[in-house]
This record gives sequence, structure tokens and C-alpha cells, in this order.
Amino acid sequence: MIALADFTAVSLSELFEDWGYKPSHAARVLRAFYAGSDIATSPSRGLPQGLVERLRRDFASSAATLTVRQVAEDGTTKLLLSLGDGRTVESVLMPDYRPDRAAGCLSSQVGCAMGCDFCATTKTGFERNLTAGEIVEQFLALRREAHAVGRKLQTVVFMGMGEPLLNLDAVLAALRRLADNSLGALGWRQITVSTVGIVPGIDALTETGLNVHLAVSLHAPDDATRARLLPMGKRFPIADILAAADRFQASRGRPVTIQYCLLAGVNDSPEHARLLAELLGSRRMHVNLLRYNPTGLSLSGITYQPSSDEAAEAFAAVLRGRKLVAHFRRSRGPDIEAACGQLRRWAASLRV
Repeated sequence: MIALADFTAVSLSELFEDWGYKPSHAARVLRAFYAGSDIATSPSRGLPQGLVERLRRDFASSAATLTVRQVAEDGTTKLLLSLGDGRTVESVLMPDYRPDRAAGCLSSQVGCAMGCDFCATTKTGFERNLTAGEIVEQFLALRREAHAVGRKLQTVVFMGMGEPLLNLDAVLAALRRLADNSLGALGWRQITVSTVGIVPGIDALTETGLNVHLAVSLHAPDDATRARLLPMGKRFPIADILAAADRFQASRGRPVTIQYCLLAGVNDSPEHARLLAELLGSRRMHVNLLRYNPTGLSLSGITYQPSSDEAAEAFAAVLRGRKLVAHFRRSRGPDIEAACGQLRRWAASLRV
């Protein structure tokens, strides 16, 4: 069955017109939906009774339903959402340092095909792309969770399961609804799209003109190391990825974020830091240093370890000494496997 999250105002207006109702009813229905009202149970003032009955009969209540909720010691909440075909996807709500705000992490695919060796999501492979409606439902579920604890969902990042730029059409359709003042009302600058470096996808995102942020998962300063960690590195050299990031940044006027997960003895030496500093040079990009969140034995048979505090701080010091903006991202929810790189293990274990 179709769900309201699958529709834009235009497409719902066209459907209503086909049904013989005023297209203007679509805006009212979608406003109520994004505000949290359920058309099947809530009074629908101003809507013809026949339209209400048809919506209740022909529309699913949701494109994704909450199956399991886990809350970490630090307040991070992980949701397992069941999709219409029985597959599952995970989303994460992270409390902000401000007590009234929170950030959301959205997935774009069921599983992932990128094969990043230190990431749990890729262990079960790729199953399918999410629809725009399924992505929107994640946002709405996280917003409800935030509201329940007295917070506002202030920002969202496409950093969950999957590679967003390999499901770009659905991601763009979803983020347009999230940002639209009459729907999700989040705003463009509150959205970040992350990628392992799909060059054509970065350029396609650039061409949309949408005023979102871009984060690039680099994780190595040289192609050889990167190819061992991220198989996609063999397809897109670092120089090409950074050139695409340059084009995006030039079109937006805001820094691209470079994400770098520190792995003990793999990519965390002072020499790696110097190479990264030379690579980024005078680029006005921010380096987001991530401490590795353990995911067990990797696809290549390696058990990675996080860098020591001393090695991580030394790495950051080299970057800062070269006038780069570098900061550490806090690990959120590792005790419930909600941290970066850990999604999908839980969902895979609970799937029936």
C-alpha cells in the first residue's frame, strides 16, 4: 500500500484530482501528516468525508514502523524500523550539547555495497535502496523521539546505513520534503549528505543547487591505504574526489567536511597526518576525526583497533600545526551499537 510519506504536494494534488476531489486538499493533508496527525484516527476538518474514508482505506498508516527502540547510557536512541517488505533499517537520535536540541542520523539503503573494511553495515551486503517515503518516515520517527524527551530535531545527517549518492534520486526527493517549510520544515542548512567519494554523485549533488552540507569519508591520505580500507577507493582516486569536493564547495561557499576514522597502526601515524595536511593544503575544509568504534572481525579478516588517545591527539596536533581545522567527533551510543560504523549488526540479528 502507498503511504503519505511517498507523496509530494504536487503528486498528492494530482491523485486527489484523479479521485474527483479538490487538489487544494493535498496541502492540508500533508501539513497534518508532517505535524504528527494520523488521518485514520484524527478529526479531519474541512476534508470531504469520502476523501477521508478513501485515505483510510487505500493508504498504509506508515511506510516504516517502529519495531525496537534502544537507549544508550549517553541518551542516544537507536530505532529499528520495519519496512513493508519485511526488511529493516536503523536510524539514530543523538542528544545535542544543548538540552533542547538533538541530531538525527538517517539511512539511505538497506545494507551497503561499499565494502568498507572497518564498517559493520557492509557485512551483510546490499539489499536495496530505500524509497523517499521510507527515508521521510525515519525523519518523522526521530522527530517524535526527540519531542518525547523535550528536544527538537535540529539537524539530520545522511550517515547511516548505505551510500546516499548511490540512491541519489530518493535522497534528493526526501531531503526536499524534509527541508520544505510546509512539510518537514527543517531547512536546507540543517542537512548533511555524506559519501565515501562517489565522484559522479558529488557532481550531481552540486548541480542540484540545493544548499545542503557535504561530508566526504576519506579515511586515508593516499590511494593505496584507502583502497585497502575502502574498496571504492580503487574506482575514484583521492585527487578526483577532492576535485569534486572543491567544485561543491565553490558552488556553496561553505567548507566541506573531511571525515577520517583513526585506526591503530593503519592510518594514524604522524606521517599519515603530514600526508593528509599536504593533501588538503590550503583548502578551507574541516577535518572531522573519528575514533574507531569496534565492529569485530572485518570482511578481510582483520580486527581493527581504535587509536590510542596519545596517537589521536598527536595526529590532530600535526593537522592543526599546518593551520587545518581539525576536531574530534564524539562517539555516540557505542554500548547499543549505534555509533558510526556499527549500524546494521543489530538489525541483521533481529531480522526474522
